[in-house]
Amino acid sequence: MERQNVTLSLPKAMLKKAKMLALKEDKSLSALIRESLEEKIRKDTGYKEAMEREISLMEKGFNLGTGGRMPCSREELHERR
Repeated sequence: MERQNVTLSLPKAMLKKAKMLALKEDKSLSALIRESLEEKIRKDTGYKEAMEREISLMEKGFNLGTGGRMPCSREELHERR
């Protein structure tokens, strides 16, 4: 995978905490940031794919075994007994 360096501007307190976290997890700051970005991208992509899949299912509809006909009217269905 081809890599490219980037310059980040972070608050000093955040940078210090990030370095401590990277040290705690025994990885470089670059690896920590890369993994965080990969996770965020994976979640975003997964959400979009799931949303598109569900919309497709809703547009297609589901076979409820009625052949598209209701065996009773709305009034009968909601009749209080």
